[in-house]
Amino acid sequence: MSEGLKLRFPRPNPIVPAHSVAGRTLMLLIGIMTFLSCVTFGGVLLVQKSAMGWSADVGRELTIQIRPLDGEVIESNLRLAVSLSEAVPGVASARVLTIAESEALLEPWLGAGLDLSDLTIPRLVVVQLSDPNAADIARLETDISAIPGASLETHAAWRMQLNTMAGTIVISGILVLGLILVATALAIVFATRGTMSTNREIVDVLHFIGASNRFIAGEFQGRFLLLGLKGGLAGGLAAVIFFIFAGTAMSTVVPQQSSAQLGVLFGQFALGISGLLGIVGVVLVIAGLTAITSRLTVRRFLTQIS
Repeated sequence: MSEGLKLRFPRPNPIVPAHSVAGRTLMLLIGIMTFLSCVTFGGVLLVQKSAMGWSADVGRELTIQIRPLDGEVIESNLRLAVSLSEAVPGVASARVLTIAESEALLEPWLGAGLDLSDLTIPRLVVVQLSDPNAADIARLETDISAIPGASLETHAAWRMQLNTMAGTIVISGILVLGLILVATALAIVFATRGTMSTNREIVDVLHFIGASNRFIAGEFQGRFLLLGLKGGLAGGLAAVIFFIFAGTAMSTVVPQQSSAQLGVLFGQFALGISGLLGIVGVVLVIAGLTAITSRLTVRRFLTQIS
């Protein structure tokens, strides 16, 4: 008996058509917007993580520069600089860079294969800090100033520029995400109003039989929420594939020099757990935005025709 009832009374079709050209177009648009949002979010996250790593590394390292002076034995001054540095609390180690290492630092500006023996190149001592907060930098600077031709570089200017760059990229990324969300909301508004106009007869019938505006808006909200989830999942998955492909290409296809330069800015294109959770969050935000925007648009449309 129950089987006969199921055959005789099939499940009714949804009020809002499940498949339409407008629906497929909107889902494609949401997928593209989600992809752009996730790529923007991922790029900002990678740059921020790379900048934080650089800032931490730079903050744990100091450089002592000793210029050759007439009447001074530079090797003796280098040993004195190492000894004074290691005596300061918070310093883990101090190491003198060899002449070959110092010349290698000049290659990006002067080029490789040059004979630099005739140039008076300052010698460098790299000081590693065990705890940047506990290190007595003022004492170290005072002690080093007693060595003729010596100066201490704390890289504070580099850290400030790095933090400024990272902050600018983060703010720019947030603005781009905001513009993408605004564009998505506007597209949803036009798509919702177009769907309402196309199904005006259905809305009139629902009003005639006593359906409330809240019920009608809920039907449209559910339909657009499903579109938002499908498009968002497609865009989020495409973004994950993009980062995987970009990371693989950077390590295998891109030339080593270019790969190193990209690695300085973006790291290894590894989003990690935080990046994947962020992409999931972007997908949910866009799906929720789709549902809320469609509901508000439907309610306003129904108020105007009432």
